Amino acid sequence: MRILLLDTIHGGSEIGAAFARAGNSVDAVDVYRGTTPDSADRAVNTTYDLVVAPVHLDPTHPLLARRTAREPVISHHEAVRRLLDGKILHPMIEITGAQGKTTTAHALAHLLPGPGILHTSTGTYAMPGLRLLFKKSITPASVLDAAEKAVSCGGWLVAEESLGVTGAGDLAIITSPLDYRCAAGKKSALAEKVASAQKSRQLLVAPGIPAGAHADAVQLDDVVSISGPTCIISVCGHSGTFTNPLLTLPGYRVPLALAGTAALLFGYDPAPLSTFPGVAGRMSVRKEKNILVVDNANSGTTAETTIEAARYARTCAGSPGITLVIGTVKGDGAVCEGFPDDQILTAVRTIRPRMLIWVGNPPSADENPESSPSLLTIDAVCPSLEEAERCAIDRTSTGSIVLAVKTWR
Repeated sequence: MRILLLDTIHGGSEIGAAFARAGNSVDAVDVYRGTTPDSADRAVNTTYDLVVAPVHLDPTHPLLARRTAREPVISHHEAVRRLLDGKILHPMIEITGAQGKTTTAHALAHLLPGPGILHTSTGTYAMPGLRLLFKKSITPASVLDAAEKAVSCGGWLVAEESLGVTGAGDLAIITSPLDYRCAAGKKSALAEKVASAQKSRQLLVAPGIPAGAHADAVQLDDVVSISGPTCIISVCGHSGTFTNPLLTLPGYRVPLALAGTAALLFGYDPAPLSTFPGVAGRMSVRKEKNILVVDNANSGTTAETTIEAARYARTCAGSPGITLVIGTVKGDGAVCEGFPDDQILTAVRTIRPRMLIWVGNPPSADENPESSPSLLTIDAVCPSLEEAERCAIDRTSTGSIVLAVKTWR
């Protein structure tokens, strides 16, 4: 079979290589950077048995628009589904959505028994033990390596994926109804995710998400009841309950409920979610020297999430005293929007911490008169999150610690 593969940089090279190993002839074209001029020129006048294009490619692209009427066109997601045919173990659970993918994946892996592979944007891990194997993007192509690892260990696979699922799995989960435009603004990202899930054996969707025409879909609102820190689930003849204070946080409520429901769909008790500590940097909770630490240091940290983390820390610790670690790691260019001083000062003044540890360059009174020592007392300044965390642990004897540094992790 002669195949035209469009887009080599979002996992396309891996897909093309897999098709070639299966005996196909593949022309791979870099449609975004133009680094494959010979392949692009050849593709213009060549007829192919199959065209593989990512869902985010502009449908009017010259190498794509003219082909839909004469050659079969499939997505990268569908290509991976075909490549995985007969090469996966069960259960395989695929997770997509604009928000909550990573948390749902980690929570589900926390309660699934036996060996398995967890593939997320934070890394690909061997379970149990959360042992990091490698880090790859969550493009559909990365599922090929994750599935191979799952077969090697003889276990399950939980895979986080962007802009849809491959449909190869036993269950697809869509975590968020948030939508945005993709493919040069010509497609709905949510519609693409729902369409891709139609080939999955079973579908589980968060509130507000249409299930399409899927014959075996579960709407989360129909099977879950949450009251405070307790979640009660009844689905397909199975029932279960778990209690976790993370359920009081908006960012965890739906992901934990989705994970618990998915577990019950496979006959597993969701009770182990009671001990799920959260995902590092996303309101996770642990203890250091018997002091509660709420970790909310990530690339999306804002004044709002910092204030929420402080509220959660006070609730969990039962004490108002907080050591607040806040700021931006110097030179962390990956966080392009930064964490402006005015937002940080808003969070500090709202929280009123017992101790304040600043990461990065603190504001000077000359630059910002409202940050003068009489209004803002900084107890320590550290260059990195790691050093600031050690400083906080050394200096804190009661209450809790909140990590609210904006940084990639």
